[in-house]
Amino acid sequence: MNKDAPTLDYWKNLAVSSHYLTAVAVKTALEEGNYSEAEFGINELINALSRSDKHAVRSHLIRLMTHIIKWKSQPEKRSVSWIATIENARNEIRDYQEETPSLTDEVIKEMWEKCFARALKEAELEMQKKCDLASLSWDEVFNEIYSLQNLE
Repeated sequence: MNKDAPTLDYWKNLAVSSHYLTAVAVKTALEEGNYSEAEFGINELINALSRSDKHAVRSHLIRLMTHIIKWKSQPEKRSVSWIATIENARNEIRDYQEETPSLTDEVIKEMWEKCFARALKEAELEMQKKCDLASLSWDEVFNEIYSLQNLE
């Protein structure tokens, strides 16, 4: 590689800052016949996209858990909007899993405890009170039906 050619750090920084610009730079490297540089770029772009999707799933999981914690801790404040938020977050996570097969249930389980801790903190801030929930099960988060009709 000559001294003017991009480096691995270049590709990492570019992929983190702009997926589009990384794709354009890879295309340019391919057009110039610089296949090793294009390979660096493709690999870093794949890594960046994977991190981005994982971050999105983590964010949706925290939002989902936060609303379930509030649901369980403040039954008097339950609302249709909480139900909609729970369903929306579940659907978003499922969509990411369908579009990115590497985001398996096992990947979600690996981030579970950290997401629960963040969700608990967010819920406590929103509720303005401490919560005594120690955990949430997979079933509570992904399968339990949350409905105002179940309150009778």
